[in-house]
Amino acid sequence: METIEHWIDGTTTAGTGDRTAPVYDPAAGTVQARVRLAAPSDVDTAVASAKAAFESWRELSLSRRTEILFRFRELLAAHTDELAGIITDEHGKTLDDARGEVARGREVVDFACGTPHLLKGAYSDQVSGGVDAWSLRQPLGVCAGITPFNFPAMVPLWMHPIAIATGNTFVLKPSERDPSAALLLARLWQRAGLPDGVFTVLHGDAVAVDALLDHPDVAAVSFVGSTPIARHVYQRGTAAGKRVQALGGAKNHAVVLPDADLADAARQITGAAYGSAGQRCMAISAVVAVGDTADELVAALAEQARSVRVGPGRDPDTELGPVITAQAAERIAGHVERAAAQGATLVVDRREVPGDGFFVGPCLLDHVQPDHEVYRSEVFGPVLVVLRAGSLDEAIALVNANPYGNGAALFTGSGATARRFQREVTAGMVGINVPIPVPMAYHSFGGWKDSLFGDTHVHGTEGVHFYTRAKAVTARWPESTTAPQYHFPTT
Repeated sequence: METIEHWIDGTTTAGTGDRTAPVYDPAAGTVQARVRLAAPSDVDTAVASAKAAFESWRELSLSRRTEILFRFRELLAAHTDELAGIITDEHGKTLDDARGEVARGREVVDFACGTPHLLKGAYSDQVSGGVDAWSLRQPLGVCAGITPFNFPAMVPLWMHPIAIATGNTFVLKPSERDPSAALLLARLWQRAGLPDGVFTVLHGDAVAVDALLDHPDVAAVSFVGSTPIARHVYQRGTAAGKRVQALGGAKNHAVVLPDADLADAARQITGAAYGSAGQRCMAISAVVAVGDTADELVAALAEQARSVRVGPGRDPDTELGPVITAQAAERIAGHVERAAAQGATLVVDRREVPGDGFFVGPCLLDHVQPDHEVYRSEVFGPVLVVLRAGSLDEAIALVNANPYGNGAALFTGSGATARRFQREVTAGMVGINVPIPVPMAYHSFGGWKDSLFGDTHVHGTEGVHFYTRAKAVTARWPESTTAPQYHFPTT
């Protein structure tokens, strides 16, 4: 059985750790490989390699860095199908969904190719007599990324292209559940001409995470995952003096008004709820049906949920693949069971799916209440809940009372209503008749409330600012000796 190893200093290595973890084929329910789990000494080795590479990488010209980024972008495009296959085999999502993940990650590489423009500073001439002032942004050093299983290519691509383009080196700790995509990215970087040590892949679990958070030579940490772990990463990393952006969990709502196109809303919400088996931080997991639209909407959602084709991700007819582990399947099914026991109406129940893989089919729950566990929790599976509200005011209040604030969507035919919703809802990303409002790479991805710890979102210009720090320079070149000045120069 293959053992998946680390990528340090431009080559694979077993490291010093003697622990491994299983990597499953979720569609078959079998172990297909094992992955090394880094020991603290492996973290030391990885960070030392990245620190050494930083000294020369930061001095490389912007033109040369951009040249490497463009080559990496072309290699990524050429290997999309290979990367998608790796993702499908280890994660379970459909090949089309995996290709879409790679495409959305590649958009960030496109954005990073414009870093020479994004790093331009500001210059002020003659701020005082013979004095000029300007500002610039410089890299931080060794940066680390701790990324989740649900997007093994896209989420890392939100981080390391911008970090590397701005002159940093990067240590990626991908999820140990689907680690192979990260290794292919490392090999593509190497083929693009990236010097050894600039991009590192370190596999591991909590031991590796805490060692990175504590390491004195790691300057910044980017994280995407659940809220409890995001809070831990933020608190421990900042306590160690690091810059940290930690994106947490979500409970994304879709508010549907009576003036919406209900058939279209049902189709859009179905895809957003059950795509990737609901294992998306931007999946719609809660619908708020407003007014007398509820019964008709639930009927349309139920019809859609019953028609979703469940199966292996490599089957071209599959629309919903397996979840990541058997434990995840059991946890998701348990949420549905407890919701029904608490009084929710189980409209569609497709928990039982034939086969040996980790399958859970679409489930739809109506008459869910805000105090139900299935609503308060991030289920992270193909479970959609429906709550009912009497008015838009009530719906907005319901969304805003939820502790998560990643995304929110509104389905309506009214521009005035849409404008009010997008201004009043407390979520970092808002969709109007768009169920998954993931921003383009030149805008930034991030939530509010318990969905984000720190004040900086991922990618876009906020990503550039996160991976750099500002420096202000004031200079003059005196033509003759002048007397000492004991006050700020003002003229």
